[in-house]
Parts: sequence; C-alpha cells; structure tokens
Amino acid sequence: MKSPLKSIGLAFAVAMAAIISTSATASAQKPKITMKQARAAAQQAVPDGKIKSAELEHEDGQFIYSFDIKAGTGIKEVWVDAMSGQVVKTENETKADEKSEAKAEKKERHAKKSQ
Repeated sequence: MKSPLKSIGLAFAVAMAAIISTSATASAQKPKITMKQARAAAQQAVPDGKIKSAELEHEDGQFIYSFDIKAGTGIKEVWVDAMSGQVVKTENETKADEKSEAKAEKKERHAKKSQ
C-alpha cells in the first residue's frame, strides 16, 4: 500500500515542476525591448517619416513591434524584433494594403471577442 505522505509529496513535486515550467515559458516569451526602444529603431530606419501607429504583434512565433510611418506620400511599414531591437523588415505599404490590413485586424478582434 502507498503511503499517503508519498502521494502528497509526489503531487507537490509535479505541481511545482509545472509552475516552474510555465513561469520559465512566460518569461522567455516576454519582449526584451521596450516600445520606446523599438520606436527609436524604427524612426532611425525612416528618419524623414512620422510614426502614425505602433503595436506589439506576435508573428510567426516571435514578438515584433510594427510601425506604420508616413514618409513622403506613402506609408512604410517597419518591423522591429522585440528581443533584439533590430529592424527586420521595411516595406512600402499602399492604400489598398492598409485597408486590407485594417479589415483583417478588425475581423481578428471580432473573432477573439466571440470566443
């Protein structure tokens, strides 16, 4: 027959391992770069532009700060890696791209609300 004390000890050990694992995963997922630092990197990538929007996104398993920067007559989208602070993508965004992206984000927010 198993000792109740051994069962309790085993359950405690399993619970503690789960807590430690969850805690380590959560801290590993937390961005190392602040929005302010990412904003400075994005502004440096497009020095003549004005930041119109900024957000932290989770794209393809990594955290990315995404900036829409008005430069001249167009918009440049700049992605900054939230772990390293490096600019990982810069591209021109058309009006059609902006509308499509806004529509997709609205649909995603609606889907999250209905869950």
